[in-house]
Amino acid sequence: MSPHLRRLSVSLIAVTLAGTGLVAPTASAAPAVKADPRLIVLDGTDNTRTFATYRTTDGYSLNLRVIRSDNLSELTRGDEQKLARRDVATVVDLRTAVERQLQPDRPVPHARHYDEDIFGDHLAEAVNLDSAYAFFVTDPGARAGFARTLRLVSATLGQGRAALFHCSAGKDRTGWAAAMLLTIAGVDRATVERDYLASNFFRHTTPADPLQGVRLSWLRTSFDTANRRFGSFDGYLRAGLHLSDAEITTLRQRLRIA
Repeated sequence: MSPHLRRLSVSLIAVTLAGTGLVAPTASAAPAVKADPRLIVLDGTDNTRTFATYRTTDGYSLNLRVIRSDNLSELTRGDEQKLARRDVATVVDLRTAVERQLQPDRPVPHARHYDEDIFGDHLAEAVNLDSAYAFFVTDPGARAGFARTLRLVSATLGQGRAALFHCSAGKDRTGWAAAMLLTIAGVDRATVERDYLASNFFRHTTPADPLQGVRLSWLRTSFDTANRRFGSFDGYLRAGLHLSDAEITTLRQRLRIA
């Protein structure tokens, strides 16, 4: 499937999920993002990438076994083998049951698949992105799904293998999960935001497109909501996601490489 058809498919899924006559939010400005070699080139996805080019504020590189992606429904045999060669052992699907039914993932050889439905019964949030990013932080079901995702990533890295997490477009639910992982690793906020905005480049879109693109204000809503609701991002991890100090420390160590 061409990139254009894949983006159209995501739009159709959003319309199917909406069913509410929601009006798309207006565009907001965001800085341009240049291409980055961390992209994993697959025929069946547009937005599969690692954190290869980033460093923490204290000088660590990041583990290349963490992979963020859009959905895997159009993977080719070659794509499947490429991910298998990267030793992908865990695939975490953050989509709703409706999305999984419309675009079921192709299996990655020797990988275990986990469904972590972030939106659950709150399907309207899937297209109302002005509120979705606060929902990621405030909804107990969403928090539980993200917590399990972080634990799965940590456990897989602890085995020395690769973990891939994705949603439909690899930009919103995946974007917040990636932002959490980068922040836990100790990457500065400007780099976290650059990684988030890179979805616009790889998906060949802009913040003006409310279905295909991402806006910096959305990501900042999640961080701001965490601060208001839990006092800080660390408070969100502990009181919101119920991650222990030991779990956070272990995940941080596994996300870093010397």
